[in-house]
Amino acid sequence: MAQHYDRAAEDLGNIVMLEHVNLQIPDQAKGTLFYITGLGLTRDPYMNTGLANMWINVGKSQFHLPTGDPWVLRGAIGLVTPDRGALLKRLDGVKKQLAGTKFKVAENNDYVAVTCPWGNRFNMHSPDAERFGAINLGMPYLEFEVPAGTAKGIEKFYKKLFGAHTKLEGNGSGRTARISVGYNQELRFRETERKIPGYDGHHIQVYVRDFSGPYKELKKRELMTEESNAYQYRWENIVDLDTNETLFEIEHEIRSMTHPLYARPLVNRNPSQSQQYYQMGGDEWDWELPRKNERLPDVPTPTGPSAAAYAKRRATRMARAM
Repeated sequence: MAQHYDRAAEDLGNIVMLEHVNLQIPDQAKGTLFYITGLGLTRDPYMNTGLANMWINVGKSQFHLPTGDPWVLRGAIGLVTPDRGALLKRLDGVKKQLAGTKFKVAENNDYVAVTCPWGNRFNMHSPDAERFGAINLGMPYLEFEVPAGTAKGIEKFYKKLFGAHTKLEGNGSGRTARISVGYNQELRFRETERKIPGYDGHHIQVYVRDFSGPYKELKKRELMTEESNAYQYRWENIVDLDTNETLFEIEHEIRSMTHPLYARPLVNRNPSQSQQYYQMGGDEWDWELPRKNERLPDVPTPTGPSAAAYAKRRATRMARAM
């Protein structure tokens, strides 16, 4: 029986990459202990190397951590790291130095729940290609807690205004809008009955394919908050498209795919390297796992006036394993 490729499976929608989350921290030394020594991530060696800001690499994404009063994302940050046992050992190693802060660690079957010294929550997952794609280090999702009754409007906002791929899941408490923001990356807006803290100014940054279309709609609705430069703008309020009523606040830094930093290669280190256990050539970490790209058997042959020529060229390519 003839087989067919599912071409829609590889569509991304208009938002093509979640690049960074920006969270102010009051203490860069404690930030280093938590993000680098504890979580095992990597400080960007090229950008913002002073004491006022720190960029932390996690696969192809980043945290930007400027110095200031702490900002707390209202939800959880989903990360994938390669080795749960090694992660737990590192976190235990910084526990004493982070005593007296909000730092804590708890395990469950799905992930290691980690709270940073200032209250940001991290769901630390092990690699799982079915759920998170072929990565062993990365930022597959951000999950926001949003007021009851807002998930449907949030899903519609991203779908209609931004052209994102979206899904609405569940009913009642826990209903969730899932927004694709890149290859195996998503924003999750999960409804809750709990009181949600006020918005403090933290932001996320994404790249989009259609840069001007959403801009025009945001401008029309008076939602723009910053005209940053030729490659970037910002907005903050997710609104009901019918009433323009604010559903949730989270600043978005929107960049075009022509931005100078788009798809910039990031340095990721192997956190298991030490003076006591060292592998020559093992300092860098490959965050992406191999992906299969096999041809389906019995794919229908081309039709039309040039079908014979196409079939001959295809047979030649297959014979050479091109």
